[in-house]
Amino acid sequence: MKKQAKELKKGDKINLAGKTCLVEAIEISDIGKHGKRKVRIVAVTDSNEKITIIRPEDYPFDSEP
Repeated sequence: MKKQAKELKKGDKINLAGKTCLVEAIEISDIGKHGKRKVRIVAVTDSNEKITIIRPEDYPFDSEP
């Protein structure tokens, strides 16, 4: 199931870099110079590796129900 970055919530499971990750924190910024808000996502893999990424608000993620 696809979800946009702005629809993610803490506790959602998403696929990042071929790994299943649990969203730990999410922060949405104000509109930038390119006309879109940015979403900062902090996620933790099964092996406790912390991944932080920044994507536009409409970026699609594969999520698990």
